[in-house]
Amino acid sequence: MTDTTPTQSTPSGDAWTVEKPTALLLLADGTVLEGKGFGATGAIEAEVCFNTAITGYQEILTDPSYAGQIVTFTFPHIGNVGTNDEDIEDLTPARRAGAVGAIFKADITDPSNYRAAGHLDAWLKARGIIALSGIDTRALTAYIREHGVPNAVIAHEPSGKFDIDALKARAKAWGGLVGLDLARDVCSGQSSSWDETPWVWDVGYGAHTIGDGDIHIVALDYGVKRNILRLMAGLGAKVTVLPGNASADDVLALKPDGIFLSNGPGDPAATGEYAVPTIQKLLETGIPIFGICLGHQMLALALGGKTVKMHQGHHGANHPVKDHTTGKVEIVSMNHGFAVDSNSLPQGVTETHVSLFDGSNCGLAVDGKPVFSVQHHPEASPGPQDSHYLFKRFFNLIREKRGEPALAER
Repeated sequence: MTDTTPTQSTPSGDAWTVEKPTALLLLADGTVLEGKGFGATGAIEAEVCFNTAITGYQEILTDPSYAGQIVTFTFPHIGNVGTNDEDIEDLTPARRAGAVGAIFKADITDPSNYRAAGHLDAWLKARGIIALSGIDTRALTAYIREHGVPNAVIAHEPSGKFDIDALKARAKAWGGLVGLDLARDVCSGQSSSWDETPWVWDVGYGAHTIGDGDIHIVALDYGVKRNILRLMAGLGAKVTVLPGNASADDVLALKPDGIFLSNGPGDPAATGEYAVPTIQKLLETGIPIFGICLGHQMLALALGGKTVKMHQGHHGANHPVKDHTTGKVEIVSMNHGFAVDSNSLPQGVTETHVSLFDGSNCGLAVDGKPVFSVQHHPEASPGPQDSHYLFKRFFNLIREKRGEPALAER
C-alpha cells in the first residue's frame, strides 16, 4: 500500500496540520484526482458523467438509469437540503439501483430544509454510494466535454492509504458500458401493481388514489422511475409493472389498453437482445405504445433503427428540445449516454423531437400507428414539467382507439 501525496493544509491552533486525501478518482488515462471522501468506503469502477441540474440530487442518484455511473454535479453545493424517504426514484430501494459514485465541489453541509429527515453523508453510506468532494468540478466537466465520458475508479478510504497502481490498473482494465445489459440488475424483477399518484405540496405522494382505473397500462420495467408511474396513475390509470424480460404473451395476458416501455441503464443493443423481439410482437397488436429513454432506444431498434454511444451524453434538467409535432421548444430533463441514430430510422418512422444542443434524436413516431417515444424524461423529477403533456398524448391514443374524447394536452 502506498500513501497519496498530501494536497491540502488546514490551520490547527497556532500550527498547520497536513491532511491526506481520503478519496480518489482515477481515470483510465492515468489521471488521479484527490479529494475528501464521503458516503460509503471502498472502490468501484464506473463511467464518469456530469449533471447540470441545480436541484434534485436524491432523485438523480436513485435514478436506475445511472447504474454503472459516477455523477459529477456541476452545481457546487450538494446536500444542503438533506435527504428524506420520499425523493427517491428506484422502484425497489432495497436493491439500491442508481449511481455508484458522486463527485461534489464543496463538502456536504448540515441540512437546512423542512422536509429533511437525514444528512446526505449518512444517506450515501446507507445506499452504498462512494462520494468525493473538494475537486474543481468545472475542470472535470471541461475534461469530459473535450475527451468524452471516461472510465474510472472512485475510491474512499478514511486512512488516506491507497494502492494507486492497483486502482489505476482497475480503471484501465474496465470495459465500460458498451455491450452491458444493466436493465436486468435494476428492474424490480416481478409483477406488481402501482397506484401512488404525484406529489402534492406539503402532503407528499399518493395524496389521492385512483382505485382500479379506467385505463390499464402495462409497464415493462427496464429500470423505471417512480414518477413515470405516478403520472400515469395520476391520470386515472391502473398500472401493472412487469419485468423487462417479460414475454409478449405475459403482457397481452393482462389485456392492456396501453403498453409503456421504461427508461433504464446500459447499452440498448445489449438489453435489446431479449427486449426487441418482445417489442416487435407487441407492435403487431395495434395496442398504443409509449417509450421513454431506454424504452425509446429499444423501440427504435425494434423498428429497424440503430443506436450509438454518445461522446459525453446528456444529463441535466435544462436541455432544450424541439417538438416538431407542435413546433414548440421545451426545457426538459435528460439522462442518457446512448442515442438513436436518426439517419438509421426506416421509412414509415418519423423523427418527432430533436435536441437543440447537438441535433441528436429525441423522439420518434410510427406513421399511421399509435406508437411513439421520446429520449428525454417528460416525468422530470427533477426537472421542468414542460413535457408532462406527453403522458396525455399517450392516453389520447388509447382514448381514440376506444372512441372516447381526447384530453387537452396542455
